[in-house]
Amino acid sequence: MYSGTLMPANAQGLRESPDPLPVEVNRTTQHYAYPVLPSQDSVLREYLRVLIKRKWIVISSVTVIFGVVAIATLKSIPIYDASGSIAINKSDPALLNIKDSANAPIEYYDPADLDTEVRILKSDLLALQVIRQLNLDKRPEFGGKGESSGNSLALTTDALQPDSEQTTALLSAFKGNLRVALQPDSRVVDIHFRSPDRQLAAHVVNALTSTYIEQNFKTRFESTMQASDWLSKQLVDLQLKVETSQEKLVKYQKEHGILGIDEKQNIITSKLDELNKELTAAESDRMQKESVYRLVQSGDPDTAASAALSAAGTAGTNSSTSGLLEKLREQQADIRIQTAQLSTQFGPSYPRLAQLNNQLKEVEAQTQVEMKKITSRVRSDYLASLQRENMLRDALDRQKQQANRLNESAIDYSLLKRDVETNRTLYEGLLEKLKEAGVTAGLRSNNIRNVDIARAPRSPAEPNVPRNLSFALALGITTGIGLAFLLEGIDNTVRTPEQAEAISGLPSLGMIPLGSKSSSDSKSKRLSLASSREVVELVTQSRPQSQMAESYRALRTSLLLTSLGAPPKIILITSALPQEGKTTTSINTAVVLAQKGTRVLLIDADLRRPSIHKTLGMGPKIGLSNVLTGNAPLQQAIVRSNVLPSLFVLPAGPPPPNPAELVASSNMRDVLAELRDQYDHIIVDTPPTLSVTDAVVMSTRADTVVLVIRSGQTTKQALRRSRDILMQVNSRISGVLLNAVDLNSPDYYYYYEYQGKYGQRYYQEDEVKDLEESGAQVTQTSA
Repeated sequence: MYSGTLMPANAQGLRESPDPLPVEVNRTTQHYAYPVLPSQDSVLREYLRVLIKRKWIVISSVTVIFGVVAIATLKSIPIYDASGSIAINKSDPALLNIKDSANAPIEYYDPADLDTEVRILKSDLLALQVIRQLNLDKRPEFGGKGESSGNSLALTTDALQPDSEQTTALLSAFKGNLRVALQPDSRVVDIHFRSPDRQLAAHVVNALTSTYIEQNFKTRFESTMQASDWLSKQLVDLQLKVETSQEKLVKYQKEHGILGIDEKQNIITSKLDELNKELTAAESDRMQKESVYRLVQSGDPDTAASAALSAAGTAGTNSSTSGLLEKLREQQADIRIQTAQLSTQFGPSYPRLAQLNNQLKEVEAQTQVEMKKITSRVRSDYLASLQRENMLRDALDRQKQQANRLNESAIDYSLLKRDVETNRTLYEGLLEKLKEAGVTAGLRSNNIRNVDIARAPRSPAEPNVPRNLSFALALGITTGIGLAFLLEGIDNTVRTPEQAEAISGLPSLGMIPLGSKSSSDSKSKRLSLASSREVVELVTQSRPQSQMAESYRALRTSLLLTSLGAPPKIILITSALPQEGKTTTSINTAVVLAQKGTRVLLIDADLRRPSIHKTLGMGPKIGLSNVLTGNAPLQQAIVRSNVLPSLFVLPAGPPPPNPAELVASSNMRDVLAELRDQYDHIIVDTPPTLSVTDAVVMSTRADTVVLVIRSGQTTKQALRRSRDILMQVNSRISGVLLNAVDLNSPDYYYYYEYQGKYGQRYYQEDEVKDLEESGAQVTQTSA
């Protein structure tokens, strides 16, 4: 055994089951494969089937909608649409006198300006002016009576009152026919007006355009004059502010002694700069003399001589002292050289050496005197420069204090001066604007111009007959198709084998037709099989060449050849609900199996409502119920059928009080085990699975189970529920058999595309012949 959500591989046109359930599959009786998605061809074929089936719904929808729209279109009043256009240019910056800091015109543009102008064109004020100008309140399409009356609407700017119903209705009628639109990526505005009168439509557009242009020019002129009046009032206040700020500036300048025009030309500031420069020079001079003084204090004659010479050169004084010191130094050097030579040549006792030593001492004494003089002079210069530096520093400090006080006063002075300049500049600018305002009001050009004037249209805009009829046709087709699929979706019954396979996940064993579809020939006939119960339930014997008989033989093939092992012996046939043809299927299945020459036993296991003995013309006899209760032997209950010699029947017998317990008993198991060895095939007719549990109990003892459903009667929920009940007890379900199929239904149009070529004439002639032989009634009908 194998459990899984599998579908049979021999099913055609399978769809994915909407509620796959675990399925117990006997590998010896059925081959399963994973479900595949429907191909595009099958989907399109399904759509076409629905449309053909519901073709009258589609045709009716198209006819009704197309007719209604056509009548409404032809009865509607022609409406004419007059159109004109205007261009709204940018305002001239030169006339607006808008300039930046570099005195260059500013390119100013706000995208919302055009939307604002469009709203103005739709305003109530312009609408009332046009209505008054053209006397539209007297026209019938605007609610007028065509004549002037004493209480007519006074169309002025004061007539727009929120509580005026007449005004509201008039504006609503006017604006309902008006359409103003801005052309994309341009500054052109299109104005449309619709009216039954073509001349009136053009007059309204032109009147609205001229009124708008005039109103725009008037508004711009009035705004300029209002600006001029405002500037005149502001100039008086500015002039008073300029005079007051100038008086404050002069008074402050006198009180704080600010003599210069500004801080750069002020006396205190200039003197501070001069003292700062002199102090810098004095500091440099003092540093130089201090360095000379420190060199002289070292006592080195050479250093003192060079320092004195440098100081004398820098100061520009007499350098005789430094020159004398140099001469003394030279003499001292000469004497020392002579002393060294004579001492070396004549010895230390030479008389000339004593004379030279005395001269040397005298020169050294004069050198010391000169050194003292130089040191005294350098020190005096240093002290003088130091004193001058200190005096300049004191003067600079005093001057800084005066400058700081001046700066404190200059801050307030600058503020007062800036206030004066600002007021003067603003006053002069407003004065210039005031002079230009009067001239600009008259010279400013209008930035709106006509592009196209409205002309009376030649043809009406509505009704647009081709568009309306095309729309009606499309709407009718769409509605018809929608209704067709809606009704198809509402239909909850199973009608085709493909639907049965998709819903149950079980293979389709075939379909049993309700009748055959006749040809288009006027002499053809439609066979009414329901007129004879015997013909229907024994059709395989009474009319073996009919389509119905051939369908049962196809069922026989499916049951015998689709098994991987030996053909099933015990075949249980059941249905979901009563009146779905399970008994008819059981009898005809037993007949087609017996026609092969095999021994076939037909058991009527419907102990509640047995019907096989009535169909086969067998009176009340002992049957299965007697055998299970032990009141009769098995062989005595079995009767050979008068239909075929190899067909045997085990009737149900008298209805017992406990049929479910009997079929579930061990006696039933023993009976089936005994019969399995005596017959090649055993067909068991059972009650419906959803009504009682008899069929479910017996299904576990059968080799295969055939689930019969009726086309157009069995619901999808009933099919799913019956499948689930059988699978819960691990029944070996071979598939679903669709019974009572109406071959005249559009659901099977594609079936007849094949049948019409190969088998329709063959089956039709044989059916008529079989009916004539069996004495059945044939009804004459049109194809």
